[in-house]
Amino acid sequence: MNPYRLVLKISQDEIQKRIHALATQIRNDYRGKDLLLVGVLKGAFIFLADLVRSLDLPVEVDFIRIASYGASTASSGGITLSKDLECTIDGRDVLVVEDIVDTGVTMQWLMAHLECRHPQSVKICALIDKYERRTVQVPVHYIGFRIPSGFVVGYGLDFAEKYRGLQGIYEVVFDTVEGSHAGQL
Repeated sequence: MNPYRLVLKISQDEIQKRIHALATQIRNDYRGKDLLLVGVLKGAFIFLADLVRSLDLPVEVDFIRIASYGASTASSGGITLSKDLECTIDGRDVLVVEDIVDTGVTMQWLMAHLECRHPQSVKICALIDKYERRTVQVPVHYIGFRIPSGFVVGYGLDFAEKYRGLQGIYEVVFDTVEGSHAGQL
C-alpha cells in the first residue's frame, strides 16, 4: 500500500489557460528584444515547451540544471550545478523558466550565477510560486499559480523522479501514520 495519495490541485485546462495568459504578458514585455529562455532542468521542461509554443516570438532556449531536493520532499539547502548554459548571455534579456519557487534559496543562487555574466536583464517565470515558504526574497516576475503549501507533482514536477508526466498538478498527501513524511510538507 502506498503511504501517500495524489490529490488534483490544478487541472490540465487551468494550466494551459494560464500559460496562454503568461505568454501574452511575456510577448508584450519582450517584443523586439533578444530574449533567451533558460529552462531549469528537469522540472521546467514541460512548462517551458508549452510556453515557447504559446509565445509567438523568435526566442532562443537554453538549459541549466541545478538541484537542492534530491529524492526528498524538503530542500537540502545545498545547491548543485550539474549543467551550465551553453550560450552567452552578455547583453541579453534572460527569462529563467522554473517549475516551482519555494524557499527562494535556489533562485537566489541562480540569479547571482547569471547576473555575474552581465545580461541586459534577468527575470523569473515560475509555474508554481510557494510564497509562504520563502526564506529569502527573490522577485518572481511571471507567476503561473500561487499555492501556500503542500508538496506537488505533475506537469514536470517530480517526487523522487516520478510523476513528471501527469498532465495536471497534484498534491502528494501522506497518510498520517507514525513514521510518515507529513512533517516534511
